[in-house]
Amino acid sequence: RAYSLVDSSQVSTFLISILLIVYGSFRSLNMDFENQDKEKDNSSTAGSFNGNSTNNSIQTIDSTQALFLPIGASVSLLVMFFFFDSVQVVFTICTAVLATIAFAFLLLPMCQYLTRPCSPQNKISFGCCGRFTAAELLSFSLSVMLVLIWVLTGHWLLMDALAMGLCVAMIAFVRLPSLKVSCLLLSGLLIYDVFWVFFSAYIFNSNVMVKVATQPADNPLDVLSRKLHLGPNVGRDVPRLSLPGKLVFPSSTGSHFSMLGIGDIVMPGLLLCFVLRYDNYKKQANSDSCGAPGPGNISGRMQKVSYFHCTLIGYFVGLLTATVASRIHRAAQPALLYLVPFTLLPLLTMAYLKGDLRRMWSEPFHSKSSSSRFLEV
Repeated sequence: RAYSLVDSSQVSTFLISILLIVYGSFRSLNMDFENQDKEKDNSSTAGSFNGNSTNNSIQTIDSTQALFLPIGASVSLLVMFFFFDSVQVVFTICTAVLATIAFAFLLLPMCQYLTRPCSPQNKISFGCCGRFTAAELLSFSLSVMLVLIWVLTGHWLLMDALAMGLCVAMIAFVRLPSLKVSCLLLSGLLIYDVFWVFFSAYIFNSNVMVKVATQPADNPLDVLSRKLHLGPNVGRDVPRLSLPGKLVFPSSTGSHFSMLGIGDIVMPGLLLCFVLRYDNYKKQANSDSCGAPGPGNISGRMQKVSYFHCTLIGYFVGLLTATVASRIHRAAQPALLYLVPFTLLPLLTMAYLKGDLRRMWSEPFHSKSSSSRFLEV
């Protein structure tokens, strides 16, 4: 959530969040292209099998899940609020494991680039653990090393790196199939965000969202040393850990930190990933129809404006508005209260004007070919 004044730390938060959304969206689109290539190879080698299979690691959210996700998030928030002392160690370990996998996914393209000249892309077998390439092993090793250093030091920069990995992985592996599901999910999360930030204090005598987001957890090394009675000097000097569920950046004076929850990056990021895939789908559909013009009441310049650019600008404006609101009210603000309208409303308006609203609202779409692997940004 955007709490602090507009300064260098807030600018860093803006830039990093936008870069994470853009990078995660293009990783997601590239994964679609790779899956299409695999399906094409499978259909050519085994024609009797259905070529519509998708990657099992990709999760598509349907309408029911979109409706119940805010309820599940509320239950999890209450569990963390009331029973944090009991579950903090388990939660910290689970978060560290997920952050390790996510950060390895973030590092994978760089490791593939580094290992390509000196190592073949053959996979190495590790028995029941599976088969992995040298790049995958390198990225996972670097990720484990970073998590261990974070556990030992608790430095905010390492926590930010792990949060970045979680953001990119969630945007890349989760799909919104239609604008209808996108509206259901973001509207429900907007209500969830507003309630737990603005109204939870009237019921629970504390701002539940802020307390859960800012509460540090005991270091697992400290807990382990106490359980095993390893001595007063073993594992006792490690810091408490602020969990990587947010991005934090210190101000130039060091007097405060700017903070933005990863949910305020991931959830709008899923919408931007959806419109990026739709832009690519529409671009391919137009090329297949030999550049047929759009509706007669829409100018050619309007047709050239992509949904991705429109929604990304709306995200930036919404984030800036949330920051200004936090400065005016001197209190925590539910960022989705500003991000959802500034991303959804321009998107819905542009889709209506361009004649795409009906198709975007309910019809699932799939790219028809993988010949154009990149979009102009």
